[in-house]
Amino acid sequence: MTRKAGSYRRVFALPALIAALSAGGLVAALLGDGLWDACAWVGLGIPCVLGFWPLLRRRPRGTG
Repeated sequence: MTRKAGSYRRVFALPALIAALSAGGLVAALLGDGLWDACAWVGLGIPCVLGFWPLLRRRPRGTG
């Protein structure tokens, strides 16, 4: 079974980005105050918004 390397990148690109943002946000939260706090909020806030985004979308109304 052979697969193209491009398909792996396409599948794992967004989860890897979310993991990197989360890890960066956690490290920034541990490093200090001021600008580090802002980096931590962004680094941890974006993955939270992406996780809740499907729940926030409006569902179409059915006839039933």
